[in-house]
Amino acid sequence: MENVALLLHGFEIAFSLNHLWLMLVGVMLGILVGVLPGLGAPNGVSLLLPLTFSMQPVSAIILLSSMYWGALFGGSVTSILFNIPGEPSSVATTFDGYPMARDGRPTTALVTAFSSAAFGALVGVVLITLLASWIAKMALNFGPAEYFAVYFLAFASFIGVGGNPPAKTLVSLCIGFAIAAMGMDTISGNVRLTLGVDEFVRGISFVVAVMGLFGIGELLIAAEEDLHARALSSRIEWRTALRTLVQMPRHGVALIRSAAIGCWMGITPGGPTAASFMSYGIARRLSPNRANFGKGEPEGVVAPETADHAAGTSALLPMLALGIPGSATAAVMMGGLMIWGLNPGPMLFIEQPDFVWGLIASMYLGNIVAVVLVLATVPLFAALMRVPFFVIAPLIMVVCAVGAYAVSNSYFDVIMMMGFGVLGYLFKKLHYPISPLVLAIVIGDKAEDAFRQAMLLSKGSASIFVATPLVATITGLGILLLALPLLSALFKRVRLAGRTGAAPV
Repeated sequence: MENVALLLHGFEIAFSLNHLWLMLVGVMLGILVGVLPGLGAPNGVSLLLPLTFSMQPVSAIILLSSMYWGALFGGSVTSILFNIPGEPSSVATTFDGYPMARDGRPTTALVTAFSSAAFGALVGVVLITLLASWIAKMALNFGPAEYFAVYFLAFASFIGVGGNPPAKTLVSLCIGFAIAAMGMDTISGNVRLTLGVDEFVRGISFVVAVMGLFGIGELLIAAEEDLHARALSSRIEWRTALRTLVQMPRHGVALIRSAAIGCWMGITPGGPTAASFMSYGIARRLSPNRANFGKGEPEGVVAPETADHAAGTSALLPMLALGIPGSATAAVMMGGLMIWGLNPGPMLFIEQPDFVWGLIASMYLGNIVAVVLVLATVPLFAALMRVPFFVIAPLIMVVCAVGAYAVSNSYFDVIMMMGFGVLGYLFKKLHYPISPLVLAIVIGDKAEDAFRQAMLLSKGSASIFVATPLVATITGLGILLLALPLLSALFKRVRLAGRTGAAPV
């Protein structure tokens, strides 16, 4: 009941005319970001972040989160109408969404995607509403050892269940740790890893890093690819839309299963992309119509879209309650919170209840606004996709440069942004994951501080990380996830040896 009362108070905050206007603007910008390939939700949020520095934190987070919801919905439009995923997490939607549109059912495909996405987002928000306060209260008992164990669990989760090659994930994390360590050491006060450059003493700006990684990096990749396509019919037939909505309950099992997968992958660092692919694969395996998958099966749209939005929404839960982002976009938002002077974690619920519950209430409203706007603006954004890329690319470059310069009025930050753009380009070309890099940049210094404080308290004894049942459990889970790829490889080798009759090596 306490959460219900706090949520109602949050609706009072979110229902102001100013915040409703920010939701509309954020969702529209998000749809634009999602529709245009080469951008994406993390990039869109990072581009908008410098504009929020003068805003109140509640208004700023509502604007950024609304852009996030719009980007998730916008990515589905190009996946279905153009067979071009506007978001990485929308790739699985192309498998059956585009065949449905190509067969003359674009309205059915779009409405199926949007209604499934809305259901997944609703489940994610309800999960946050029910669990956020409980997780935050539990985390109030945390000390330096517990916090480091949670950070360690987050890093280990990316390696164990992140969906990328563990070695590449580890390299990405290590580079992020090195970047986070540049500048002033908060424990000893010493300057480190500055390479003799005075500008590095203040460290690397998180905003500059993410704008380069997601903005310039994606732009360089997009410049190599043919992003032009001819749209199919983008007109919404409202009679067909209503009939599709009425028939959605027959996909109830797929909706619930996909929402559960999405929420789990959102809370852990699996993220929306891994959730959508996992949900699609499980749906294809369990569906009685598995032969129709890839040919325009509606359940092939329901599964990835539901999981995608459930994961994208629930990823904000660990960010708010524990200070650990569950996705790249959540990591960018967490960086925004710290820039606004807020510290994500359990104390946020006590010190800033208006901020937390205003954000949670805006999630309900923002997703409703996103569904309405995306249905109304499909023809507009389908036409926008025909704008030549050589017109859009310079605009993105200018926005990135202005945003980087605005962080601290420094041309050096613009140069750094370009450097991070090259790094992001190389990561994409070499198929290294960027999300672990962003996570390490955001919380790498916090993890180091927690570790060193814990070691000071224990006088150098590592036993502090197993001293209590709580910290021992978290540390054990982290070690298990870290060893999961090795255990999985060993299990496969044993199983293969059992089939062939040979002894495992």
